[in-house]
Amino acid sequence: MSTKPQEGPVKEQKHQERQQLSAAIGRHVMNALGQPADLHRVHVRQLWDDHYRVNILLGLDAASVRIAHSYFLVTDGSGNIVASVPKITREY
Repeated sequence: MSTKPQEGPVKEQKHQERQQLSAAIGRHVMNALGQPADLHRVHVRQLWDDHYRVNILLGLDAASVRIAHSYFLVTDGSGNIVASVPKITREY
């Protein structure tokens, strides 16, 4: 009996869970940082287990985008920030 047909939905579900966790982490960072007027994107990348790198990209268009803030985070299972280097301070 092959398990191949069932791997697709399980893999897709795990992918969706990772995306939801990344979105939650991004929201937590933006709530702490504030909302810049020229926000282009919040990029959340999992490094390992519960460690993430979050880059805040600002710019009005793709040609002017720059990384304005960058954080290394440790989170809990719900995406809440446990530790941040550097510390996230209210900027906007």
